[in-house]
Amino acid sequence: MQIHYLDEVDSTQKWLIENFKKEKIKPPFLVYTTHQTNGIGSRENSWIGNKGNLFLSFIVSKEDMPNDLKIESASIYFSMLLKEVLQKQNSALWVKWPNDFYIDDKKCGGTITSFMKEHFICGIGVNLVNAPDGFGICKVKTDPQSIIENFVKKLENPLSWKQVFRNYSVEFYKNKSFFVHDKNNNKVSMSCAKLAEDGSIMINGERIYSLR
Repeated sequence: MQIHYLDEVDSTQKWLIENFKKEKIKPPFLVYTTHQTNGIGSRENSWIGNKGNLFLSFIVSKEDMPNDLKIESASIYFSMLLKEVLQKQNSALWVKWPNDFYIDDKKCGGTITSFMKEHFICGIGVNLVNAPDGFGICKVKTDPQSIIENFVKKLENPLSWKQVFRNYSVEFYKNKSFFVHDKNNNKVSMSCAKLAEDGSIMINGERIYSLR
């Protein structure tokens, strides 16, 4: 996988998609920065990217990923791969369903995944050194470059979805005090949520998928 560093960019994901469409880059490819000015967040929100934190986007072919990885499971899958890298430095880090990094009860990062032309395109932002009020910081004793290098090793030698799901299911109980939006964008409690093997959840008889 080719790794490319940018001193500053509005959005690593926008940069990646634009250059992929123009055929200026060839998958597998990862771009990262510590200064992002207009990142993409969940549900069309922007992600406030304070300078010094880690922002990355990558593109990989579906055929290079595990055969049992479904598109709707991708955000959990890629989040867990990076979590395993970061957790070695901070044991309090966990992944909230379906795509957020948390330290205890504070969000410190997130993942956005899309699918284009048989490729996964994934963008991740993590607060490493600072955060806006109300957000958490994933304090790690290593530099962004080392994090990227270790993350790429996991992408190049990917675990099966079954293995990653097993690890994720162990900590799913931490979601019980949170809420999620259903298909009608209604806010519903996760207190009774049950995790399915494809990464979706069941609440009050309704199956809810991660579509980001």
